[in-house]
Amino acid sequence: MFNSAVRFLKWLCPGSDSTFSKTNEKHIYPCFVELINFVAELVVRPLLDQQPTSFDEKPKRLVRSYRKTDVKPDNAEGRRRIDMALKCDALHYNNMSDDDEYDEDSIQFSEERLKAKDGRNDERPNYSRIFAVVEVKPDTSAANIEKGFAQLVEYSKGVYWNQHNRRFIWGLVSGGSNVKACILGPNFLLASQFMDVTTAAGRLELIGFLVNWSFCELPKLGYDPTIRFNRVHKCFTIEMADSNESKPTQTTYYLRKIVVFAERVFGRHTRCFVVGRQPPSLEANCDHSGDILIKDAWPEVSGSAEDDMRDESKLLKRVSNGLAGHSEFNGLYPKYISGGRMQIQNTHGDSVDDTTRTILGETVWAQLGDLPLRAHMRIAMSGVGEPLKTIQSIPELIVVIYDVMRCHMGILKHCQILHRDISEANILVRHDGTGVHGMLIDFDHAISITDDGYAKHAERTGTVPFMS
Repeated sequence: MFNSAVRFLKWLCPGSDSTFSKTNEKHIYPCFVELINFVAELVVRPLLDQQPTSFDEKPKRLVRSYRKTDVKPDNAEGRRRIDMALKCDALHYNNMSDDDEYDEDSIQFSEERLKAKDGRNDERPNYSRIFAVVEVKPDTSAANIEKGFAQLVEYSKGVYWNQHNRRFIWGLVSGGSNVKACILGPNFLLASQFMDVTTAAGRLELIGFLVNWSFCELPKLGYDPTIRFNRVHKCFTIEMADSNESKPTQTTYYLRKIVVFAERVFGRHTRCFVVGRQPPSLEANCDHSGDILIKDAWPEVSGSAEDDMRDESKLLKRVSNGLAGHSEFNGLYPKYISGGRMQIQNTHGDSVDDTTRTILGETVWAQLGDLPLRAHMRIAMSGVGEPLKTIQSIPELIVVIYDVMRCHMGILKHCQILHRDISEANILVRHDGTGVHGMLIDFDHAISITDDGYAKHAERTGTVPFMS
């Protein structure tokens, strides 16, 4: 630990080393790495000296820095290099047995989790395991800091693409010896004030972030605790509340494959998972005809869940109920199973809606003015199809489009719901024993209409170039 301290002190104490330049990014990298890992060692040291009396007194994880810097992460597309990256290392205590299904390390969501731990290279950043991206600039000029934010956003795309249980992402931007902590959510990027590590106050603030990340509850790191890796069945599970029950219960689904990935840092973050009710290991001979699709997204919402007229889960439930007695539409639309706003525990242990307001807290949210509210929505539905591009012939295309328009008119007539976004991405192809069929999906932009045929909301919406 002494040698580690010597290496980062040259960054904290300007002039202590004539060969060190705090305006040289490559000089800062190793110092920043050593400081972060030095704090991690101090966090875990009390565990070696004495046993804390309660779990709340123990760190739940260690936040460390990958040692390789200015490098292209594993699982990265293109040749872009990131300056630094942080990871979360799980801590296992005596009360953790080999038979327990879940552990803290289950937050790492990727195929990498299926590999033996001793086979992973923890020195090199991997987008499947990166907790936070760090960008280092030589000084605090407006141009450099703005560039650091832009790179933070760009590189965080790789985190969202590879980690399907990320609700938001943390990051650090350094300008010389001044550091900003950043949080990137579905429609915001917020940064702290500069923390000058050459001062005691600045170091205390930065260390406070690192220590808090080691002790805080999992959701505050930006992970979704309802998507985890099951150590016994060697697969990921997704939990959902069954809203069809008079007394809501939790249903656990087992992941089979991911069909839609989050492609952007800002926006709806739509992800789609094909799941089953049993672990894949117990369904070796299953034909997957009963596959379920789970859609996970962060749409803009209005007010509470009860007052939100644009709630896709409510609209899809109305469609399923309205067409229940019309067998001619079976298979042409996804049938609602359960869904709605996801819940998460706040600092008081109460279950509240998982929204951007919940993430930021009331004090910060009040300062953001007119920032649209986004809520974490999850819907389970039956009916899984293939993309429109899988069509093999013009006659098949005609059949698919005919089915979709027939379904659209049926929903309008029997459910008084207007879809408003019939586009290539919202048409699926389904094959069964009778041939090929079309399926109309994605009711994100759908609205109710009045009995006289007028829409209750008049805003223009849809997908370019299919808008009219």
